[in-house]
Amino acid sequence: MLGGAATHARTGAALPAADTADAKDGEIGPPTRPIPGWTDFCRRMPAECTVDAREPARIHLTVATWRTLRSVNARVNARIKPITDKAHWGVVDRWDFPDDGFGDCEDYQLLKRRMLAERGLPRRALLMTVVIDEIDEGHAVLTVRTDRGDFILDNKTDAIRNWRRTGYSFVKRAGQDGPAWVALDKEDAPEVGKGRNAGAQVATAEP
Repeated sequence: MLGGAATHARTGAALPAADTADAKDGEIGPPTRPIPGWTDFCRRMPAECTVDAREPARIHLTVATWRTLRSVNARVNARIKPITDKAHWGVVDRWDFPDDGFGDCEDYQLLKRRMLAERGLPRRALLMTVVIDEIDEGHAVLTVRTDRGDFILDNKTDAIRNWRRTGYSFVKRAGQDGPAWVALDKEDAPEVGKGRNAGAQVATAEP
């Protein structure tokens, strides 16, 4: 939960309150098949998808790491312009890095994941995740697993929220122990990134 904050005495920066329930969770659902777009992405870029079991499954959330998460989330949201895969690539669904400055929801999150890994965060704790959003459409976000709970990076907002505070229904996410994904609330997902605001950012206040 993000209802409170622990304040860093010297800098005034604040960490979100710890969610002890999240901190105890491991893989919380049965294995399930990945999103086809992820499978194709991994075929093209296997180094981005290899699970290294030697990496920590959770990030120790410090003030510096929290600042990094917030900075990367905001920078990517501001830099990338939303576009559908059909308009961008001429195909219904493609997961890729938006290196040309355009992408839909999963492309934003793939870039954030790459940038965070480049800054030293373990990929094993940075999990592509499929949800049903506030307008009942498929949407991709990035789950960051930490010792203070699981937090969501989202192209619709610069706020980083505990997953319980998003209002989303969680479907499945990348696994931490191998190539299989993990089922969450629902058995299967609709197509991701096909909705009218799948790549759009909306402003919300930091909780």
